[in-house]
Amino acid sequence: MPSDSCVLAIDQGTTSSRAIVFDPQGREIATAQEEFPQHYPADGHVEHDPEDIWRTTLATARAAFESAEAGGHKVAAIGITNQRETTLVWDRKTGAPIYRAIVWQDRRTADLCATLKSQNLEPQIQTKTGLLLDPYFSSTKAAWLLDNVDGARAKAENGELAFGTVDTYLIWRLTGGAAHVTDATNASRTNLYNIHNGEWDPELLEIFRVPAQMLPAVLDCAAEFGTTEPSLFGRPLPIYGVAGDQQAATVGQCCFAPGTIKSTYGTGCFVVLNTGADAVASKNRLLTTIAYRIDGATTYALEGSIFVAGAAVQWLRDEMGLIKSAGETEGLAAKLDGNAGVYLVPAFTGLGAPHWEPEARGAIFGLTRATGPAEIARATLESVCYQTADLFDAMAQDGVTPTGLRVDGGMVANNWLCQFLADTLNLTVDRPRVMETTALGAAYLAGLKAGIYGSLDEVTSQWQCEARFDPKMDAGTRDDLLKSWHEAVQKVLS
Repeated sequence: MPSDSCVLAIDQGTTSSRAIVFDPQGREIATAQEEFPQHYPADGHVEHDPEDIWRTTLATARAAFESAEAGGHKVAAIGITNQRETTLVWDRKTGAPIYRAIVWQDRRTADLCATLKSQNLEPQIQTKTGLLLDPYFSSTKAAWLLDNVDGARAKAENGELAFGTVDTYLIWRLTGGAAHVTDATNASRTNLYNIHNGEWDPELLEIFRVPAQMLPAVLDCAAEFGTTEPSLFGRPLPIYGVAGDQQAATVGQCCFAPGTIKSTYGTGCFVVLNTGADAVASKNRLLTTIAYRIDGATTYALEGSIFVAGAAVQWLRDEMGLIKSAGETEGLAAKLDGNAGVYLVPAFTGLGAPHWEPEARGAIFGLTRATGPAEIARATLESVCYQTADLFDAMAQDGVTPTGLRVDGGMVANNWLCQFLADTLNLTVDRPRVMETTALGAAYLAGLKAGIYGSLDEVTSQWQCEARFDPKMDAGTRDDLLKSWHEAVQKVLS
């Protein structure tokens, strides 16, 4: 592999599609990004138009590719990372989706999950998948599509329909329908995949009523996923790396040793702790998941999932009109001496870990006549830190006590947020030099398969800390803030 070989990383997210070309040293050579519409057809329903996903992915990938190659760089392979759990079903012959993509935030299957819980099926499902019974995961979304689109179930049983998460759909489109595949991390988020034996589970397929003939083949995270149609980029490009966004960020943050931990702050917040070859079962409603699978060896993780983080800042901007850009929140929060007793519980699509309450709804507490945009903006940022603290408490109860945290995602460009996070957790928070660690992780995986990197140790040597935030808050203040936060959460839960 030539020393100037680069990787095109496709990062298909919840609110935008992004493409970044990285050189072998993990430096950004070219980047492109495009937002796309969100659809909310009913309370708790969140959908994407699959054509918007494809259109923005292809446009940004081409733009980054062309910019890099015009600069004298050579793109050797593609890596893909994606919003997880979002579910699509399409016709195998025409490639046409039968319905919009049902997004991971969608709660329409809460009643189905409650029914399955009442049948005492959650313990069996958790044992096999490491996951809980929640609308978050793909299985009940797929069942909903088959039950609510005319003729879909019969077509699926006849092998006429294909199921996939976003990675699978993009690979299908990029290869012109030649490849119907996924990777182990995305498969592990469906509630249909046995994370211990590495196979789609017949009993789970029966519980969720999903025909096996719909499902993609499951590959390692660094593998041959297919080759793009020559017309898309002017020549065929191999797709060599795939991982769900949080697992890709774990790779991008070089959390390869058991005990290392990262937290990504994008639309939601996701804390992932590497547990090595051991699939640690949580007693505190955290998820056991696959961190990555390379050369057939599976590495596991504990994960805490928060549904709303950056999405709350987006709400301040788009629905409330309190800010014009996300960056304004840093100055608004910093100009206050305290939070004035204002707490936002951003349960816009239910509460995730460790509560897992899909029916919860958001609320603001402590409003007075003096409350203004600054107080609400600060409460929004604080809520992200408090939710992270709840996840760390659950990990501590599972016997895991991290000594530090690596953070990434768009929100952590905010220095005030990073400092308040360190204060709330009473832990050192490290922000890396490359904050686009999700895309970088996809690039690393593709680079491993392409031979750009010889080992994970070689990848690890590239990680650099850009900024470190040490806790400064006294214990009494921290305890008081968390106590008030927990009181606010209990009001929402009740």
